[in-house]
Amino acid sequence: MADDSKNSSKGAIRAVGSYAAVGDSFTEGVGDPGPDGAYIGWADRLAVLLADQRDEGDFRYANLAVRGRLLDRIIEEQVPRARELAPELVTFCAGGNDILRPGSDPDAVAERYEAAVAALRETVPTVLLCTGFDTRGMPVLKHLRGKIATYTAHVRAIADRHDCPVLDLWSLKSVQDRRAWSEDRLHLSADGHTRVALRAGQVLGLAVPADPDQAWPPETERTAAEARRDNIHWAREHLVPWIGRRLRGVSSGDDVEPKRPDLLPL
Repeated sequence: MADDSKNSSKGAIRAVGSYAAVGDSFTEGVGDPGPDGAYIGWADRLAVLLADQRDEGDFRYANLAVRGRLLDRIIEEQVPRARELAPELVTFCAGGNDILRPGSDPDAVAERYEAAVAALRETVPTVLLCTGFDTRGMPVLKHLRGKIATYTAHVRAIADRHDCPVLDLWSLKSVQDRRAWSEDRLHLSADGHTRVALRAGQVLGLAVPADPDQAWPPETERTAAEARRDNIHWAREHLVPWIGRRLRGVSSGDDVEPKRPDLLPL
């Protein structure tokens, strides 16, 4: 028997002809490079799933996300553009970079986030919100798990108040595997982005081609020496530069423009 709970909104989603993605590096697709070097990411992959529900050419997609963006700049730059484009669906994943900043207050971040959600809901029929990931097994980020959990609880409450579907990344166990993350351990890998796109499709009522929580194949266990070498390489190549940018107040996206600023056919 079919699972009606997963397909209850299928008819409504089939009618979606336009989608705009708002956010930071997660939504831009960092960690998932395409053949031309440009990032793909879960939002682009979700757009393909949505386009498959339409006649050929009868779907338009914009991706306004830029790596490194803090919430206030997303609200200033991307939210007004998304309202101007007036798509039928917006995915709004923001605030994560703020939560990672020392001394940030998840309650205050959530308050600004909710104001942006309210503004989007004035013109957009469906606004999909994203929770944070469960970082308990992740180096460095595991120490921020409490703040991320608090912000995630706020996102769920905001979704309830504004009638928004939720892409619950905290409960997506498959992305707790290290293979779901790129070499920098801060952004998803291509496989991780794919699994998030599949889960987003499920949330929106689409019949997706694979289970996003499907178990990973067995992996050869690393020796302690191999793990130590990997950790040293990661710290030198990724962690130290990341910390340095934050100490200097520099963002990896300072000179980056949105990759799809207009609603265009795929």
